[in-house]
Amino acid sequence: MATETLAPPLAAEHGPVPAATPQGPIPPYPFAAIVGQAELKLGLILCVVNPTIGGVMVMGHRGTAKSTAVRALAAMLPPIKAVAGCPYACAPEADGFCEHTRPQATSNGKTPPRKPRAVTIPVPVVDLPLGATEDRVCGTLDIERALTQGVQAFAPGLLARANRGFLYIDEVNLLEDHLVDVLLDVAASGVNVVEREGISVRHPARFVLVGSGNPEEGDLRPQLLDRFGLHARIVTITNVDERVEIVKRRRAYDNDPFAFAAAWEKETARLQRKIKQAQKRLPEVMLPDPVLYKIAELCVKLEVDGHRGELTLSRTASALAAFEGHGEVRVEDVRRIAVLSLRHRLRKDPLETQDDAARIERAVDEVLV
Repeated sequence: MATETLAPPLAAEHGPVPAATPQGPIPPYPFAAIVGQAELKLGLILCVVNPTIGGVMVMGHRGTAKSTAVRALAAMLPPIKAVAGCPYACAPEADGFCEHTRPQATSNGKTPPRKPRAVTIPVPVVDLPLGATEDRVCGTLDIERALTQGVQAFAPGLLARANRGFLYIDEVNLLEDHLVDVLLDVAASGVNVVEREGISVRHPARFVLVGSGNPEEGDLRPQLLDRFGLHARIVTITNVDERVEIVKRRRAYDNDPFAFAAAWEKETARLQRKIKQAQKRLPEVMLPDPVLYKIAELCVKLEVDGHRGELTLSRTASALAAFEGHGEVRVEDVRRIAVLSLRHRLRKDPLETQDDAARIERAVDEVLV
């Protein structure tokens, strides 16, 4: 039975559709222009350098630039190459099960097969709204056409559009349980399977999860929380000078977003170049055994369950070393990202009076010497 992929509906990619103006779509607030929130920005950048880290959970007060920072990713990420016409933005060199990436053989079968045509596209940054249905998230099949015409008419969902990019969930702690289960399955396998009435469609869905929320509105299910590689805590800035600077920059952006984006264009381009160089450097970054032993010792000291702690620490520290231009991971790199990587992996002790970050920092001071 042939498979026909329908064009996905509009919306949700790169955040809300910007308002149209005679100059074009309004540019998002520049990532480089965000004041403070170093932990949030570092976590997002490191996940761009190394997507295998597993994404970022951002929890904090309202109005602290959580959504602004994530949506600014679209303008900051270096573009990628994808197969022309592929609804999943598969890489041209991919040898997967997507029909768009399979080389097209010639009619006589004697000449080498033609490679799929490649195009350059922005990295997908897709919003998953809280009210989305499972069909909207996973995609849907037209059962009537399948039965009457023998064609699998598949309309890709948000998971398909997020492949090779970022899936952003605002207020993730309010997400419905059945969608949490879907995300857990797909995030673990990298494959989305849609089955209806005995008909099955599979497509690649490898993405970096980015979630944000307010802890006052409820906790996140432990199964989903564990899937995030990093956990950033955002608090309201109390420095008066920084608060004044936030207002000045936001007013300048609201008055003329095009001029404001242009003023930060050089800084954005510099950050893009640095990220791209880090991505190329990452495979060559060495993780010395003494540092790896320190990572394992730190996780044992904190009684971290499982082994995702060590894996995340090693991947994140390697990404930081690549971003900073180092050839190997140093103990100082592990120190900088320890809280970010382990905050959500500690056992919950109702009798513990010390904050999780303070517990990690105390263990870091004892182990990473």
